[in-house]
Amino acid sequence: MCRSIKTLREPYVAEVSPADVDAAALQYVRKISGFRKPAAHNTAAFDTAVAAVAAATATLLSELEVRGARSAGAAT
Repeated sequence: MCRSIKTLREPYVAEVSPADVDAAALQYVRKISGFRKPAAHNTAAFDTAVAAVAAATATLLSELEVRGARSAGAAT
Protein backbone atom coordinates (compact mmCIF):
# COMPACT_ATOMS: atom_id res chain seq x y z
CA MET A 1 0.00 0.00 0.00
CA CYS A 2 2.71 2.53 0.89
CA ARG A 3 4.49 1.83 -2.37
CA SER A 4 1.94 4.09 -4.02
CA ILE A 5 3.05 7.11 -1.98
CA LYS A 6 5.11 9.28 -4.29
CA THR A 7 8.17 11.27 -3.30
CA LEU A 8 6.96 14.85 -3.01
CA ARG A 9 10.17 16.86 -3.03
CA GLU A 10 12.46 18.23 -5.69
CA PRO A 11 14.00 16.95 -7.92
CA TYR A 12 11.34 14.22 -8.08
CA VAL A 13 8.50 16.68 -8.61
CA ALA A 14 8.62 20.34 -9.58
CA GLU A 15 5.44 21.36 -7.76
CA VAL A 16 3.39 19.67 -5.05
CA SER A 17 -0.33 20.35 -4.81
CA PRO A 18 -2.39 20.13 -1.63
CA ALA A 19 -4.14 17.15 -3.26
CA ASP A 20 -0.76 15.37 -3.53
CA VAL A 21 -0.08 15.95 0.17
CA ASP A 22 -3.58 14.82 1.16
CA ALA A 23 -3.31 11.65 -0.94
CA ALA A 24 0.01 10.73 0.65
CA ALA A 25 -1.38 11.39 4.13
CA LEU A 26 -4.42 9.23 3.42
CA GLN A 27 -2.25 6.36 2.18
CA TYR A 28 -0.04 6.61 5.26
CA VAL A 29 -2.97 6.55 7.69
CA ARG A 30 -4.56 3.66 5.81
CA LYS A 31 -1.34 1.68 6.11
CA ILE A 32 -0.79 2.43 9.79
CA SER A 33 -4.42 1.79 10.80
CA GLY A 34 -4.97 -1.22 8.59
CA PHE A 35 -8.26 0.27 7.38
CA ARG A 36 -8.96 1.32 3.82
CA LYS A 37 -12.12 3.01 5.08
CA PRO A 38 -12.81 3.18 8.81
CA ALA A 39 -16.08 2.21 10.44
CA ALA A 40 -18.40 5.09 11.32
CA HIS A 41 -17.28 5.11 14.95
CA ASN A 42 -13.64 5.56 13.85
CA THR A 43 -14.16 8.12 11.09
CA ALA A 44 -13.39 11.18 13.23
CA ALA A 45 -10.12 9.70 14.51
CA PHE A 46 -9.16 8.63 10.98
CA ASP A 47 -9.93 12.05 9.48
CA THR A 48 -8.08 13.84 12.28
CA ALA A 49 -5.02 11.66 11.68
CA VAL A 50 -5.09 12.32 7.93
CA ALA A 51 -5.27 16.08 8.56
CA ALA A 52 -2.40 15.94 11.07
CA VAL A 53 -0.19 13.91 8.73
CA ALA A 54 -1.00 16.24 5.83
CA ALA A 55 -0.10 19.28 7.94
CA ALA A 56 3.17 17.68 9.08
CA THR A 57 3.98 16.75 5.50
CA ALA A 58 3.33 20.27 4.25
CA THR A 59 5.53 21.67 7.02
CA LEU A 60 8.32 19.24 6.22
CA LEU A 61 8.24 19.99 2.50
CA SER A 62 8.22 23.75 3.09
CA GLU A 63 11.22 23.54 5.42
CA LEU A 64 13.40 21.12 3.46
CA GLU A 65 16.42 22.61 1.78
CA VAL A 66 17.38 20.56 -1.24
CA ARG A 67 20.88 21.39 -2.37
CA GLY A 68 21.23 21.71 -6.10
CA ALA A 69 17.48 22.06 -6.59
CA ARG A 70 16.28 24.01 -9.61
CA SER A 71 14.76 26.76 -7.46
CA ALA A 72 17.89 27.15 -5.32
CA GLY A 73 19.25 30.01 -7.41
CA ALA A 74 23.05 30.36 -7.38
CA ALA A 75 25.19 27.28 -7.00
CA THR A 76 27.03 26.78 -3.74
